[in-house]
Amino acid sequence: MDVALVRDIGSKALLAGAGALLLYWTITAVKLVLSARGINPLIKQFFTQVAAGRIDAAYLLTTKSYRQHVNRQQFIRFLAGLKLNRFRNLKSGRPRMQEGDIILTVKLKSDNDEELPLDFTFTKMDDAWRIARINQVNS
Repeated sequence: MDVALVRDIGSKALLAGAGALLLYWTITAVKLVLSARGINPLIKQFFTQVAAGRIDAAYLLTTKSYRQHVNRQQFIRFLAGLKLNRFRNLKSGRPRMQEGDIILTVKLKSDNDEELPLDFTFTKMDDAWRIARINQVNS
């Protein structure tokens, strides 16, 4: 009788723990999605500016801190090194939160199935998202 009671309590505790974990995950996911609004238009604007040759406009989508660490010439060399003209499609991954910033891996795809993954770190400044960092992801 005692074993059945312990087993019953253990099952209920396990279910309650699983339910709490699911609730926590759901709340965290919703919070992340709501806070990340505005990032996809920023990415689109960034690549539209680069594709149109308006590098200065794309550079101004970054944070002041980024511009203090990466000057315009370094930014241009970084973009040139990526050879972005080979890529036609863009696919966003899942956003991740880290210390108030949002990190999003963006995969650029070419017509011959070549991929270029880039990690963008976004910081919210004055109710608008800005690019704080761009890193090429080593596959």
